[in-house]
Amino acid sequence: MATPSSKSLRITVLLGGVSAERDVSLSSGLRIAVALREKGHTVTCLDPAEGVMSRESEAALLAAGVGSAPPSLEALAGLAARSLSPSLGTLPEITSADCVFLALHGGQGEDGTIQALLDMVGVPYTGSGHLASALAMDKHLTKVVLRSASVATANWIMAPTDGSAVNADEVGRHLDWPVVVKPSKQGSTVGLSIVREPSELAAAVTEAFRFDDEVMIEKFVPGQELTVGILGSDVLPTIEIQPVKELYDYECKYTPGMAKEFVAELAPEIQSKLADQARRAFEALKLRGYARIDFRLDPHGQPWCLEANTLPGMTPTSLIPQAAAAAGVLFPDLCERIVHLALASHTRSRDLNGS
Repeated sequence: MATPSSKSLRITVLLGGVSAERDVSLSSGLRIAVALREKGHTVTCLDPAEGVMSRESEAALLAAGVGSAPPSLEALAGLAARSLSPSLGTLPEITSADCVFLALHGGQGEDGTIQALLDMVGVPYTGSGHLASALAMDKHLTKVVLRSASVATANWIMAPTDGSAVNADEVGRHLDWPVVVKPSKQGSTVGLSIVREPSELAAAVTEAFRFDDEVMIEKFVPGQELTVGILGSDVLPTIEIQPVKELYDYECKYTPGMAKEFVAELAPEIQSKLADQARRAFEALKLRGYARIDFRLDPHGQPWCLEANTLPGMTPTSLIPQAAAAAGVLFPDLCERIVHLALASHTRSRDLNGS
């Protein structure tokens, strides 16, 4: 897998923000900034909630890492009240950048809002476009598209949004127990629960509604937790995750030692099927640049797609960097390649539109 060489670029890393994945985004973005500087690029870190970061602030936050729990909703509400997001398109850190590296996770940073703004400004940015970002962020719509593309995904129903109680008997008839309850438009397993008995359902749905206005109830798939990264036209090695707890939750994802991640040892036919399903998902959702497609492999060898991540984490414990390393791509080279994919996509779009 070749690594492109390049001239020095002016790159603005957008990180932080006001979603429940703020801390993860800070960790991802700061690592990306360090890596791109190692490659000789001029990098500015811009947090829509706080503004441009000083090198001192970067160093302090990088040393702090990601906590074992997401930030409180109260703290996020305070940040949102003074967010710079509405004015991002006018900031010189954006308009004068050769490329914006999106290290935001969740919320407006991953749901297509920021992507649409950058499209209007005409600035190249990493990852998928606004339509694909919005589509992949919505787990319900993602599963509808996956089914249409012959990508296996577990059965699901959506919780009522009118305030009425979830009918546990109906859930049992359609899905059986256990089920997974999760916000429809969140990442990092924020607000997610495994529900084993009807009596636990209402509390799990209430918890998920704290983080989103739509909640999905999905059939639980037992088996191996796997993820397939895609970088440009390359399918990266499949990574298997073995958390110390049954659920690969926020704590397991971002606390060193809480999960083992390694290149999966799979039969060739299963590996081939996973790669095919990941490519189908990537193409059906109109993703571009890079993404991570998450699966469960049941005891019968059938992969079930859980979701697609358009801006996957780039923290020390994140899975795309591990998959790239297994393919021989070091982290600084990975970050630079993602930038080059963004620039190439922007050039193609500009040429097609005749601008």
